Amino acid sequence: MTNVTRRQFLKNSALAAAAASLNPFFLTRAAGKEIPIGVQLYSVRGDCAKDFDAALAQIAKMGFKGVEFAGYHKYGGKAKELRQKLDDLGLKGISTHIGTGTLRGDALKGTIEFHQIIGCKFLIAPGDGAFTDPEKSKELAETFNKTAEVLKPLGMACGYHNHTKEFTKVGDKTYYDLFAERTTADVVLEQDCGWSAAAGLQPADLMKKFPGRTKLVHFKPTVIGGDKTKKAIFGEDSVDWVSTLAACRTVGGTEWLLIEQEVYPDGKSPMECTELSLAGLKKIL
Repeated sequence: MTNVTRRQFLKNSALAAAAASLNPFFLTRAAGKEIPIGVQLYSVRGDCAKDFDAALAQIAKMGFKGVEFAGYHKYGGKAKELRQKLDDLGLKGISTHIGTGTLRGDALKGTIEFHQIIGCKFLIAPGDGAFTDPEKSKELAETFNKTAEVLKPLGMACGYHNHTKEFTKVGDKTYYDLFAERTTADVVLEQDCGWSAAAGLQPADLMKKFPGRTKLVHFKPTVIGGDKTKKAIFGEDSVDWVSTLAACRTVGGTEWLLIEQEVYPDGKSPMECTELSLAGLKKIL
């Protein structure tokens, strides 16, 4: 065995540490920020429609800490009952996907009241045709600014969830860029990383471009370009999740990681695939 001097040992250790600091995997560890994991209930929408209580119970049993709603099923208009069910299961009502109309005018008051009762902080529009309209997009951004101003003193926030069309270019910018620039820092950019990756972008780069605004992030396993070697299960798909998680912890301002399962490979059920993706995510945390 070759003898190594103390000076050589320290030099080698310093080089190793420097190399590790450039590796996104080590960054996720070094940042040390523990971000809880929730699930977008659209992942198991069939189960929710069949028996919402049973679906919520199964989600809680898997180990998810909270849920993002995609409808309230039997609890529509029954905020107190829904809150009691969430409390009984130890689940947090993190956020909801609702239409932009619920954030405007007289509708906003009822929207706030319902979501305050269930303890839901984030009101997210899952899409809006005005987003990619050259003229209407300006008015849409102003709607979010006004709503965010009302919500902030209440400890709540509103935001927008992307698909791929939001990354359509208009001049030298995308509609996503324009929305981010036209809205205040209080408006959440809920990035769906599966869709942004499918649009040819790196999710981490978008977080760096608009720091602190990815309060919520969809970790959706996505296979890009029909790659037969990949599978739509977290960690087996095409998205660079290690660098994405590092960005969540360092620049995104991320408060929740939300798994969204939209494809169910190998004939497995939505619940089975969602649980597999949760296990895949936990492996890199």
